[in-house]
Amino acid sequence: MQRIGVFVCHCGTNIAATVDVKTVAETLGKEPGVVISQDYQYMCSESGQNLVKDAIKEHNLTGIVICSCSPRMHENTFRKAAAAAGLNPYLVEIANIREQCSWIHKEIATATEKAVILGRAAIAKVHLNAPLTAGESPVVKKALVIGGGIAGIQTALDIAEAGFDVDIVEKNPTIGGKMAQIDKTFPTLDCAACILTPKMVEASQNERITIRSFSEVTDVKGFVGNFTVKIKKKARYVDETKCTGCGLCTEKCPMKKVPNEFNMGLDNRSAVYIPFAQAVPKVATIDPNYCMMLKTGKCGVCSKVCSVGAINYKQQDEIIEEKYGAIIVATGFNPISLDKYDEFAYGQSPDVVTSLELERLMNAAGPNGGTLLRPSDKTHPHTIVFVQCVGSRCDDSKGKPYCSKICCMYTAKHAMLIREKYPDTEVYVFYIDVRTPGKNFDEFYRRAVEQYNVHYIKGMVGKVTPKSDGKIDVQASDLLANEQLHINADMVVLAAAIEPDKTARPLATMLTTQMDTNDFFTEAHPKLRPVESATAGIFLSGACQGPKDIPETVAQASAAAAKAIGLLCKNSITCNPCVAHSNELMCNGCSSCEKVCPYGAITYIDKEFRMPDRTTKVRRVASVNPAVCQGCGACTVACPSGAMDLNGFSNSQIMAEVDAICK
Repeated sequence: MQRIGVFVCHCGTNIAATVDVKTVAETLGKEPGVVISQDYQYMCSESGQNLVKDAIKEHNLTGIVICSCSPRMHENTFRKAAAAAGLNPYLVEIANIREQCSWIHKEIATATEKAVILGRAAIAKVHLNAPLTAGESPVVKKALVIGGGIAGIQTALDIAEAGFDVDIVEKNPTIGGKMAQIDKTFPTLDCAACILTPKMVEASQNERITIRSFSEVTDVKGFVGNFTVKIKKKARYVDETKCTGCGLCTEKCPMKKVPNEFNMGLDNRSAVYIPFAQAVPKVATIDPNYCMMLKTGKCGVCSKVCSVGAINYKQQDEIIEEKYGAIIVATGFNPISLDKYDEFAYGQSPDVVTSLELERLMNAAGPNGGTLLRPSDKTHPHTIVFVQCVGSRCDDSKGKPYCSKICCMYTAKHAMLIREKYPDTEVYVFYIDVRTPGKNFDEFYRRAVEQYNVHYIKGMVGKVTPKSDGKIDVQASDLLANEQLHINADMVVLAAAIEPDKTARPLATMLTTQMDTNDFFTEAHPKLRPVESATAGIFLSGACQGPKDIPETVAQASAAAAKAIGLLCKNSITCNPCVAHSNELMCNGCSSCEKVCPYGAITYIDKEFRMPDRTTKVRRVASVNPAVCQGCGACTVACPSGAMDLNGFSNSQIMAEVDAICK
């Protein structure tokens, strides 16, 4: 006979403000099998948990229902409390009467009625719950970092420092990411390369770090502690073990009209190239789209001048398979495309540039050697207009609804650098709001206004029009002065919104983790688990989760590393016992479940069955590996014969909940 305890939480006023908690407790106390039902102010508190423990012992409970907040928040908390009192933790059921009830209803009567229904459904499920025992699975003592920007580098260094091997997979020929393209950083205005390059070198020289540059993750299987990952190492057509990075091949290559993506297409490179002087690894790469030898079979100059014989035109892509215990996503960001923003004349005038293009124009290693010149005629600009929030905080159909967070600060940085180096240049900044949330950020912005006399104008730029004399007419509004302005500018700089890297969406599918509507990875909990994904063993580092500046990125990178280290320190982890199993008598061997399983947990075996006439028959049936299964339930939905079921969430349990809701 079932002896069920029901405990209803007030959650302060989060639940009690719209749910009559005492009525819920009294009503559920009358349900069959319930021997105790009571409410408490904060069930998740120590005293609330002690209340549950004491009730389990005093009333010899066989199952408990906690009516509180989301199970994602505190299911593990109450399972531990139950286990401490001697009750199997999987006999605990959570009825979510906060997120699914009190927070979405305004009328107390409606919310109370729904809370009772949710509690009744949980009680119905507890009646059919069975004790489950969690197994253990070994942990592979190695981590994978996807992305070689500053976030990926910092994460890898921290993990390696803790004594674990780590691989960095970077899709570009070198690590460094966007920070490698930046001239100086805010709020200290120190050299970005001076900060980044030592970390790049440290990563390359660390014996526990393997850098897999010019590579991409193509497949991820397995589960927390034991991921199997396939990595495609793209052909460089250069032997990394032989290349010394001397650069002679890049100098002698006759094909020198290739747009230089590192300099945002503002100058050209050769078909064989090293992205920048501090590249790690400093190895040449041949671009097959432009190399005449690879396209026509005629040339071979780079092979002839290479003294170490590193050029290999027959090199092919290679698939590498490795096992990892933890995966850290650090895929970074990109500026959005400005093709839809014709009003700003981007693409119509070479003197209308993005902020990242301005970074390269001002960089000593950039196309102009550090001298700021107009791209159109290589003359010194005397009037520069910055346009803020281009693609940020706007209509979803045209741009991004969110604030890109870093734009206000890097525009202030650009304005200060220009005014400091070129005092004769007037700088105008058109903004909606100036947002400076970081440490010393507001003081930095005030320096731009007060010390460097940058003209900040609250208002929107309506149209940018290139003129026949080479100037650019900027039509804008000054909301504070309530007037329309026309500024005759030499250059216009657009603070373009940032978005996740294009590889993020397909990668999330491979990792079976969640993303938001803007393709940023979603954390398991925004406050309590900010660097973990909802998928166990997958951690988030840097701007893949949302817009971040460098200090915040580095902080999160170290936090993600700490979480990964905590996992890698364990020799084994407790497995989820809520896994699928097959009723072999009902299985028809159709393979539907095998095809939908994202973890590869289902295989098929031939099994002998004894027939009523005492003969034997061999049938093909599904077999589930409980160590690999993560209990997602996809197979139970796909199975046409109803042979697949899920421990803890069986079809009979789900239907019992449905019946309880409908009665």
